[in-house]
Amino acid sequence: MRSEYFKHYSYNLNRDMEFKIFGHAGIIFLVFPAQDGRFFDYENFQMIDAASYYIENGLVRFCCVDSIDKESWSDVNGDESYRAGMMEAYFRYINDELYPYLYELNKVVYACKDFDCYTTGCSMGATHALNFFLRRPDLYHGTIALSGIYHASYFFENYHDSRIYDNSIIDYLGNMPLDHPYLPLYRESKIVICSGRGAYEDEIIPDTEKVAELMARLDVPCWVDFWGYDVNHDWPWWRKQIAYFLQFFVD
Repeated sequence: MRSEYFKHYSYNLNRDMEFKIFGHAGIIFLVFPAQDGRFFDYENFQMIDAASYYIENGLVRFCCVDSIDKESWSDVNGDESYRAGMMEAYFRYINDELYPYLYELNKVVYACKDFDCYTTGCSMGATHALNFFLRRPDLYHGTIALSGIYHASYFFENYHDSRIYDNSIIDYLGNMPLDHPYLPLYRESKIVICSGRGAYEDEIIPDTEKVAELMARLDVPCWVDFWGYDVNHDWPWWRKQIAYFLQFFVD
């Protein structure tokens, strides 16, 4: 299996950022790590192994990126305005710096004509994956979000501003008008949102149900899938889920 490590400087974050690409051809999944995670976690927790059939057959590539959750979402004792600013700086880094870099790598390094990019992640990575897709459906063609929290007040209990709102999926979907220009793009995309019903999914289930309700209001096709009561908030199940859902993205 082809894999390559990259490091580049982010002007939005004022630091070097690392990522790793697995695969040689096919659609691209931008992989956000779980909460406070690193770009190498997806590989270390055997998610790449779980998707190896799709990668080795040139159907899918995974670009595993770093997070700055410890300075934004997770820093519950930090300055809220700074945390919100870092959320938006990360958003700009991914879309304005990493995405164009991937676009050029796709042509120059991988010699691929098409650039068909999706998002995915587990836990906090699912929060990022769905949020990035919904905010920029002009860049991303869909998502596989596994066990995410979708309201920002979970992390910002006593602080709200426009930046928090812009990253709070349930809030902005709930207020989205029925003539919003993103809706046709959503309807053309592939959207999977999944949750188990087992241990540590209690906070996940109501958010997933709410997103399903809001997507239905907006008339956006969305596959919301609840797995069994033995399906816990943990990597062994996410490995099974990514292997299962990928087949519907490569047909």
